[in-house]
Amino acid sequence: MSSDEKTAAPRSLAEALRVRDDASLAALLRARPDLITPVPTDLTQLATRAGTRASVVRALERLDRFALQSAEALAVAGEPASYDELLGLMGGDERDPAVAAALPGAVAVLREQALVWGDDARLRLVRTARELLAPSPQHPSPTGLGPSVPEATAGMSPGRVQEIVAAAGLPSTHDAVSAATALSALFSQRRKMKALLAKAPADSLDVLERLVWGPPYGQVTADPAPRLRWLLDRGLLLPTAPGTVVLPREVALHLRGGRAHRVPEPVPPVVAATATHAPKVVDATAAGQAYTALATVEELLKDWDEGGPAVLRAGGLSVRDLKRTAVALDASEPVAAFWVELAYAAGLIASDGEADERYAATPAHDEWRELPAAERWAVLARAWLTATRTAGVVGGRDAKDRTLSALGPGLDRSAAPEVRHRVLALLAALPEGGAPDAESVLARLGWERPLRGPQREDDLRSRLARWTLTEAELLGVTGRGALSAHGRALLGAGRTPGGPASTGATRVTAAQSPASPASAPAPGSASGPGDKLPAPHHRTAAAPPQTTSPLPPLPPLSPLSPAEQATAAATAAKLLAPLLPEPLDHVLLQADLTAVAPGPLHRPLADALGVLADVESKGGATVYRFTPASVRRALDAGRSASDLHAFLAAHSRTPVPQPLAYLIDDVARRHGHLRVGAASAYVRCDDDALLNEILADKRSAALRLRRLAPTVLAAQADPAALLEGLRAMGYAPAAESAEGDVLITRADAHRTPPRTAPVPVPDGPPAPDGTLLTAAIRAIRAGDLASTAPRKAGPTADATGAASLAPGALPRTSAAETLATMQAAVLTGAALWIGYVNAEGGASQRVIAPVRVEGGFVTAYDHTADEVRTYPLHRITGVAELADGEM
Repeated sequence: MSSDEKTAAPRSLAEALRVRDDASLAALLRARPDLITPVPTDLTQLATRAGTRASVVRALERLDRFALQSAEALAVAGEPASYDELLGLMGGDERDPAVAAALPGAVAVLREQALVWGDDARLRLVRTARELLAPSPQHPSPTGLGPSVPEATAGMSPGRVQEIVAAAGLPSTHDAVSAATALSALFSQRRKMKALLAKAPADSLDVLERLVWGPPYGQVTADPAPRLRWLLDRGLLLPTAPGTVVLPREVALHLRGGRAHRVPEPVPPVVAATATHAPKVVDATAAGQAYTALATVEELLKDWDEGGPAVLRAGGLSVRDLKRTAVALDASEPVAAFWVELAYAAGLIASDGEADERYAATPAHDEWRELPAAERWAVLARAWLTATRTAGVVGGRDAKDRTLSALGPGLDRSAAPEVRHRVLALLAALPEGGAPDAESVLARLGWERPLRGPQREDDLRSRLARWTLTEAELLGVTGRGALSAHGRALLGAGRTPGGPASTGATRVTAAQSPASPASAPAPGSASGPGDKLPAPHHRTAAAPPQTTSPLPPLPPLSPLSPAEQATAAATAAKLLAPLLPEPLDHVLLQADLTAVAPGPLHRPLADALGVLADVESKGGATVYRFTPASVRRALDAGRSASDLHAFLAAHSRTPVPQPLAYLIDDVARRHGHLRVGAASAYVRCDDDALLNEILADKRSAALRLRRLAPTVLAAQADPAALLEGLRAMGYAPAAESAEGDVLITRADAHRTPPRTAPVPVPDGPPAPDGTLLTAAIRAIRAGDLASTAPRKAGPTADATGAASLAPGALPRTSAAETLATMQAAVLTGAALWIGYVNAEGGASQRVIAPVRVEGGFVTAYDHTADEVRTYPLHRITGVAELADGEM
């Protein structure tokens, strides 16, 4: 491209992209990764893709509120518009200083993302963005402005237009177009408009005031009132359809003082801290909640260890099973759904895939249990931070009005990871120990990713943010509402903003420090139920909100890469480990048949005690109660009375109470006295008097027992039902094998086949890394060079000597001409433009410098790939010489 072409004003978005440097193109592709999937062949294709509706909608949804307001203002400005015109629309006639300070950054963001192109004298919004943001009757503009005078009068009769022009005090014109232009110019002149409105009746001005900020449309009758007739005669209201009038854009802008928006928002809302706690208190509180989170997940997995609830036909957990799980975890149903979904996201539970499909622990659960407590927490926290499955929507309705169930389909919300990351980043920006005001967090997120259209308090992003604050407290990422030290480490707060992982442009506003980027997470679809999880409670007095100091530099807004996630999780685990209580190897036995564990127990001790006793209460200390049923359970598991006495003596800091020793001995003496086997089922006992007692008991009627021998009873029930029936009658029977040996009954852990954790549903294409960006930009530039380099006159040229091929078309020459041109280029060192079709049938244009031609192949330096390559001659569609001085 010549120097004159580089300095000339671009005539299209493709030309504007051609004058960009590699860093600017990389910023565009990083901010809009959908443009690089797949890699465009040249800059013309890149510009075309950047103007498609889907891509433009996605880019608009990622703008902050002020950048979006700037784009909306350009959509109602002239085409093209100058920077001064845009400043007037944003800052009004008085040129708001805050708007004037922030507008250059907003325009830079729009330019960087290829939504606006052109210099400051000729700013152009890409056509698709203008169509999306410009006002229309079907889609009113967020600015509240209506159509311009030329647009509103396009379907009006020329005579009527001339009547309006005359009533407004303007001379008549020779056609309707010039008349509409003259009327528009009148309405755009402040002095003349002020004089015209000074003559208006007061009630006519009231009508304009009601329409000035939108919506600009109103209804009139066939015989309008005098106040409306005065406005209609002078074009201050224009008819758009029978019975409908509109306030022209120029009139509204005059009444607004030139502003396109009622309240421009150049400065992001400040996230206020409502309370400040000592960092040590925050970390200790968060560590305590992290320990509770681990205990809750372990209790859930223990409850499902032998096979959990059945899987619904449509997938997921039934409402009854969720209620049962909530009772077992001593939590509300929304919180129980959160723990279930968290275990699922971490890959600890899954469906077993059998005929009677049930949920159960996975083999990964056994590996997880062996990890230290801090590392187990890191696994859960990392899974929560990156998961797209959202427990908060459980119980809501999907698009087909079906109930959304825990572990079922339809729970993925692709915006969830970025919203969680952004909320925690805002917490990290506060002083250590600062607990934010939830409403200020929501206001900041709403500024960073505004909805195009009416703002709602119950939109998905707001609910995701509320759920994030609550779930972070439940999981121990925050303590008393403030981000903990291990929570900061999990976030990767040590990374530099704007590094390789960050996306988008950094824009500095008047209320930000230079290091504080204004950006935000991705949008999501607004669907799902309301806020379900209970809000965390903070028991400290509120501190005065901190609203004057600027925010410190924020962590990066994009999620961490997998390698960075692993490093951050390991760092968080190291910080959390010293704060968690050490496991104990002892309990305190009490005379009331209870044992108190004053802290977490070593796993073997906890497992053994869980068989021998029932958990009565949990908290800082766990209380176990010994009952005849729990002791019998231990005996069924193969332990003898002497084993139990030795176990308790070895792990109790207090002597074994006499009542407990008597309980163990009494249950052991009766245990196994009755033997149950399979006949279909029988009862055997050496004491025939005991069998007589059982037969005489009315409660045994359901078992349908009959005597086969003095010491044997037969039953028409299966052995399991017979065992349960006799135990319900107060006996302690034992099952025996076909050989007459006592069967040891241990709880068999049920595991699923190896399962992988659910893969998060991405919110669009992933952000490209540096290597991909470098390669893509090189390929795009080389392809653009091949498609735009001037060619010498030849077979593909027209009578003027210019290339006559359509843009993107491959050159076509005969095999003899191709070979002759290649051989000549080897001798002269000239560069050639070729068309090439690869083995998969993909066509491309390339610029090469041939080095050698032999054996049906050409070896050449490929400017497209920036390396020496060899091409079969039969795959070259044609060749043309480049104009002198182009390479």
